[in-house]
Amino acid sequence: MSDVVTNQVNAAATKPEMMSWDSKTRRIITIYLPLAVFVFILLFPFYWMALTAFKPNAELLDYKTHNPFWITSPTLDHIKHLLFNTAYPRWLWITMLVAVASTFLSLLASTLAAYAIERLRFKGSPYVGLGIYLAYLVPQSILFIPLATVIVQFGLFDSPLALILVFPTFLVPFCTWLLIGYFKSIPYELEECALVDGATRLQILRKITLPLAVPGLISAGIFSFTLSWNEFIYSLAFIQSSANKTVPVAILTELVSGDVYQWGALMAGSLLGSLPVALFYSLFVDYYVSSLTGAVKE
Repeated sequence: MSDVVTNQVNAAATKPEMMSWDSKTRRIITIYLPLAVFVFILLFPFYWMALTAFKPNAELLDYKTHNPFWITSPTLDHIKHLLFNTAYPRWLWITMLVAVASTFLSLLASTLAAYAIERLRFKGSPYVGLGIYLAYLVPQSILFIPLATVIVQFGLFDSPLALILVFPTFLVPFCTWLLIGYFKSIPYELEECALVDGATRLQILRKITLPLAVPGLISAGIFSFTLSWNEFIYSLAFIQSSANKTVPVAILTELVSGDVYQWGALMAGSLLGSLPVALFYSLFVDYYVSSLTGAVKE
């Protein structure tokens, strides 16, 4: 009898430990292992890009002698070649100018459109918002041909101004839809009190709605800046001269000569070109997540 009681006590003592072990094992298998695989797949291209940017040509072309996943003798030759022997600084400046200007125009138009659709409550406003969002779904590969005709007729071909005016065509629809969802989460009572006090719609937008919608504006700004920075089709179609090209197009067309690929310079250009976007995301990631959560919630 005593042996049976002793076995039951031992089993009861070991059961919580077994449950804890099973819980840890299940957490590792279902959470940490898939997360580790996802992070590896996501970050490996950036690791390979940085690795190639700092590798000398001897290591890039001889994988039998050198480890392809590590650098034996790091070098800055590729970055020096990119900065001093090419027009990369100007390409970077053109890309920054186009991205900032198109982002500003898109946010201005999207804010006014989203506020009018969501807060003025005119007849058919939900269908207008849906139509604006559906315009975002039209592929750029279909639009760039008629847009090219318009750009040529206005004499803007091969000019950064062409990209500044064209990029909002695909930025405004999505940003408007995003801001509509965020404006919807702001209480109407605040604006009604301001209207009773005699405030105009512009005053309400400037002093009440926009300060409360800062996270949504930052999210839309990050989205617009990222797409403007990485856009390829319009930049390739509307810009011809080397001096006016943006970074995504220039590193592909200017650093490839026939079948000769300057891999070190290509990866260095891609690495330097991705830093501004990564910096923006790291600074405003909290606002980005909160605005998306608010838009989806509504």
